[in-house]
Amino acid sequence: MVVSPPSRNRPPMKSLNLPYNPRIDQLRWLAATLVFLFHYYLEYRGQGGTPLASNWFGLVTEGHTGVGLFFALSGFLFMQIALHQQHLHYRDFMRNRCLRILPLFLTIFMLATAIGRDKFAPQDVLYVLSTNLGLAPTSYTPVTGAAWSISVEFTFYLVFPFLARFTLEQGPRYLLKLLALMVFFKLAAFTVNEKSTLMYFSTLVGRFDQFLIGMLAALLVARHGAALRRYGNVLLPVALAVVVFDSALQSKFAKFDPATHATFWIWWSMLEAAGWSLLIVAWTTFGKELPKPLARVLDHGGKISFSFYLLHMAMIHLLAVNFGLPAITGDKLRDALLWLPLVYGATWAVSALSYNVIEEPFLRLRRSYGDAKPVQAAARMAAR
Repeated sequence: MVVSPPSRNRPPMKSLNLPYNPRIDQLRWLAATLVFLFHYYLEYRGQGGTPLASNWFGLVTEGHTGVGLFFALSGFLFMQIALHQQHLHYRDFMRNRCLRILPLFLTIFMLATAIGRDKFAPQDVLYVLSTNLGLAPTSYTPVTGAAWSISVEFTFYLVFPFLARFTLEQGPRYLLKLLALMVFFKLAAFTVNEKSTLMYFSTLVGRFDQFLIGMLAALLVARHGAALRRYGNVLLPVALAVVVFDSALQSKFAKFDPATHATFWIWWSMLEAAGWSLLIVAWTTFGKELPKPLARVLDHGGKISFSFYLLHMAMIHLLAVNFGLPAITGDKLRDALLWLPLVYGATWAVSALSYNVIEEPFLRLRRSYGDAKPVQAAARMAAR
């Protein structure tokens, strides 16, 4: 088989299946940054730092919520593509998803098996599709710990073309019925799992509804996009307030603890995804542009966000082990804030390198998912 060189005229991160919207990349940057701040905060606390007492710092102290943004964003983006295309070729869709996810993900998995070589068992290879379950090699160390969410995301990819087809046929009521079924599964699972928080946090039982809510948000934009744009100046601050309130609510009533069994977590993923989906809708329909220098930085942050997400824990851990928290002022919180730009910049640099040598060459091999249809037809289908 001959592999022809890909065209260098096509920016590798810009989808072949939907007009490019830089706001999506900017939201990816936000999601990756929140998760980074969460793990940076945990490292700060591990080195004796005083906790942030106010619940209004929830976007940092519960910054794992960035994963919820990633999941809702995936549902939103792929449903937009389905509405635009009206037909997805399953093989091409999965080919593109594999080219997007697997090169870096398999690199991280290989690193995990190398780190854990002394306790590696042949059957551990099967964890490559389920790093969110059991004793996956990636879970032994913070260097590769972020990989758990990729298995959840990839499982969604496996079923999305079917979800899209059924949604295009039946409209939003199909997704609403699926959400009702997910509530039943959550309630039933709660009665038999003593560590339900971790179950809801890291499995499809707790996360599948976030993809579905993101898909509903895409249908909302397709049907009411013009009205949403007219009220963008009001919708965006409301969405930001909801996201901040959601994170404060979790910080107050259900801080993340893998060993807990709290009823709050039954409903949390839906509340979290609803807040993030509102922000996705508000930001993608907001009419005003960011200053160009800032937009370029955030767009680039979104472009490298996958590498940033998978590598940030390794960089935080590496610098913590070798340098600790430098005593610059004598106040740990102030020192952590002063150290933060260097750690973030180092993570950005290694992520840009990873994107350039691992992700980008494979992204140039992607192809279109299906047959494009007019957006007006997509909007009519979404109105059902």
